[in-house]
Amino acid sequence: MDDLLGHEWEIIPAGGATGTAYFARYEEQRLFLKRNSSPFLAVLSAEGIVPKLIWTKRLENGDVITAQQWLTGRELKSTEMEENRVAKLLNKIHRSKPLLNMLTRLGKTPIQPETILDIIKEEIDVGLSGHPSVVGAMDFLTKELKNIDYEEKVVCHCDVNHNNWLLTENNQLYLIDWDGALIGDPAIDLGLLLYSYIPEEKWEDWLNLYGLPLTENLRLRMKWYVLAQILMSINWHKHKNRLTEMDRWVVFLENSM
Repeated sequence: MDDLLGHEWEIIPAGGATGTAYFARYEEQRLFLKRNSSPFLAVLSAEGIVPKLIWTKRLENGDVITAQQWLTGRELKSTEMEENRVAKLLNKIHRSKPLLNMLTRLGKTPIQPETILDIIKEEIDVGLSGHPSVVGAMDFLTKELKNIDYEEKVVCHCDVNHNNWLLTENNQLYLIDWDGALIGDPAIDLGLLLYSYIPEEKWEDWLNLYGLPLTENLRLRMKWYVLAQILMSINWHKHKNRLTEMDRWVVFLENSM
């Protein structure tokens, strides 16, 4: 990495689960570097959804390094997820044809609820399969599977946690960390956001800002995908032996049921 920028640059790991992100600094210049980002990043940048992509370079070993504008800012607070700008940006993402076209060109096909349920059934830890809340959620997913088909498929971020929303000093909002993006029902994003951050009595108002009415069908689809995502999170934390986090997700599951 030093050879790419020059030895005068200070390069610091930027954290994250993959260990492929870096912060680079030289005098007044700041860059966010990432190794082997998806080509999807260029379209996200062009759409104004992530900070501006400055350059892309290929190393001799075949790795591709991307450099984005480093912006001073902060993650959103939980209470700020109710705001108009969050709803508007998520709507922009879900309505973006360039994003959908690029993911399609990269070989992504729409994720079907049947596939999600099959993955959960196959991967659920045997130690969790008898838990009453897990059993109840699995029964719900199986029973309602036939009722949640939705024709329109969009680009979903799939991790709309408040710490993935970057608010800059000049009040520009971005949604970052797109490694888990897929094509699917917009309820995948909407459900987890509403269940996690928005009081139920405010769902209709928030969805009006987003641009959809709160129908019974949307309620059902959101619940279905929320329970599916919670089950996958519980299972992931169990396998990682992160039992405190697993227990938090179990409580979330019980509250969501």
